[in-house]
Amino acid sequence: MFATRTLSASILACALLGGAAALAADAGAPASPTVPPPSPAAVHAADQLLIAMGVKESIAKTVPTMMSELERNVLTTRPELKQSLEASLLAIKPEFDKSAQQTYGKAEALLALSLSEKDLVDVAAFFTSPLGQKYLALEPIFFGKLQDVVGPWRQELSGDIVAKAREDMKKKGVDF
Repeated sequence: MFATRTLSASILACALLGGAAALAADAGAPASPTVPPPSPAAVHAADQLLIAMGVKESIAKTVPTMMSELERNVLTTRPELKQSLEASLLAIKPEFDKSAQQTYGKAEALLALSLSEKDLVDVAAFFTSPLGQKYLALEPIFFGKLQDVVGPWRQELSGDIVAKAREDMKKKGVDF
């Protein structure tokens, strides 16, 4: 369940960051009215929503996870580097932690600019409520079960489409 929620949060984070990149690209575009920065209340509501959705936790875990993966991969073939690599990773970690904080700030601002302050407050209130928490807990379970329904259907549909297209094309004298 956590993995699915983390995956969903990661996808949302990537989508938000993609939007942030688009906003940054648009920053150089002329003749665009300046978008005012989000209000502190909108940023706070966006923060509450991102926390409830697991995005903040997902971004916070990215640096340690990647460093652990690097350590595991390197030490598999070069175990003698353990102490030196651990020291290096410890030395560079603050730089990457800072980039994670900056990334989260961009996601927070992007979300804060995506909805009105009132809508953000309302959505955050829902997701931090008992019902919203229940929904967030159910969501990965539901999507897992939905995949069990949709996956086989898509597989069958794919075969059926190919078969019908071949059949129709054969009527036209084309074989593929």
